[in-house]
Amino acid sequence: MKVIICGAGQVGWQIARHLSGERNDVTVVDSDQDLVRRATDTLDVQGVAGFASYPDVLDRAGARDADMIIAATYSDEVNMVTCQVAHSVFGINRKIARLRSQAYLTAIYSDLFRRDHMPIDVVISPEREVAAAALQRLSAPAAFDTELFIDEQAQLLGISLDEDCPVLNTPLRQLTDLFSTLRVVVVGVRREGTLFAPEAGDHLLAGDDAYIFAHVDDVPRTMEVFGKTMTKQERLVVVGGGNVGLAVARALEKRTNRVRTKMIERNRRCAELAAEALERTIVLHGDGLDVALLNEAGVSRADAMLAVTDDDKTNMLAAVRAKAEGCPYAIALINDPTLVPMMGPLGIDAYINPRATTVSSILRHIRHGRVRAVYSIGDADAEVIEAEVLSTSPMAGKKINEIDFPEGVLVGSVRKGEKVIRPVGRTRIDEGDVIALFALAKDVPEVERLMQVSIDFF
Repeated sequence: MKVIICGAGQVGWQIARHLSGERNDVTVVDSDQDLVRRATDTLDVQGVAGFASYPDVLDRAGARDADMIIAATYSDEVNMVTCQVAHSVFGINRKIARLRSQAYLTAIYSDLFRRDHMPIDVVISPEREVAAAALQRLSAPAAFDTELFIDEQAQLLGISLDEDCPVLNTPLRQLTDLFSTLRVVVVGVRREGTLFAPEAGDHLLAGDDAYIFAHVDDVPRTMEVFGKTMTKQERLVVVGGGNVGLAVARALEKRTNRVRTKMIERNRRCAELAAEALERTIVLHGDGLDVALLNEAGVSRADAMLAVTDDDKTNMLAAVRAKAEGCPYAIALINDPTLVPMMGPLGIDAYINPRATTVSSILRHIRHGRVRAVYSIGDADAEVIEAEVLSTSPMAGKKINEIDFPEGVLVGSVRKGEKVIRPVGRTRIDEGDVIALFALAKDVPEVERLMQVSIDFF
């Protein structure tokens, strides 16, 4: 597949990294020559320096025979015009655009992106994706990472294992015997910075970060087994009243189980707009690092604090300060992945990486065939892929222990008909089943081959 990626920033570079590693013909376009050079020096891609919306630049990038274009520059308008030029001049079949401004995404203007108007096949909103990720984190506060799969019947949980975890030093195969009714599979472990798919004889150790698949009905019991407690989120403090904070507050206001939310926003105009848009959320104008203001917002009595300003360091410091004032759970929005190793030493419970959520969302729309969802783990170290099994798949009709999976791949959950089950070696994978697999980045191409997903894409 020939793909043009417009924008060589963090998101564009990661998408190029994924697709070029899967033997696609990738060309990166950016007006910044240094970003283009970084992409071509570190990845197996071609590069073109220039404005992505210019027809001659797209022509040099190979638009005349491209199968797909992904517009992920920093400008919404450039992304939209790029898709228009790709459609009108070059007839590119598949067009994906990242749009930040909520003004373009209002439902009453949805006709804007029709093929005969502004032809964009898929619109990705980073703010909405990040807000959804924040709500996911709040749903499982003892987990540092979480995502729902298989129509929200299976949940991926990232759990940091402490010294008092009850199942430390227990072979994973024994966990199945000890908790036979628990629909749980440990699919990934990060130990001393290295992520791997564990084998049945492996043990979990204190300090490990474990990625666990659980049936949603078994999540409370799973958290207990791994030494964590589930708490209700009834009081929340949000630092940052921009698009992300506003989306989170709006979603919480719509919930039947009411969450009392207070928001702190430094920019006066932004605070006023948030106060006008929200009905039950109290909006305070001021600095989220101000201890007096945090106390006025009741951070010591809050169940959780969410820092989602547009500055990583502010989010980290606000989270640290909230913890110091007695808040039991703090989440920080972090754009810079090099800051993530500091989360643990600073005592920050969880973080949200906008790049990872946006990359996951884009990958969901560009994976071949019957792929239903893709979730990127860590700094694109691994993926969780949910897909329907096709009749042409080498997996169809075989038991899991008969399928030649790479070492870095584990099946986390399987749905047969309406029932979601815990997969074991003797589980038979049939046509029409929906499976969720954990795969290290290097093994994703082999997973796609096993799924035979490229047959019915275009």
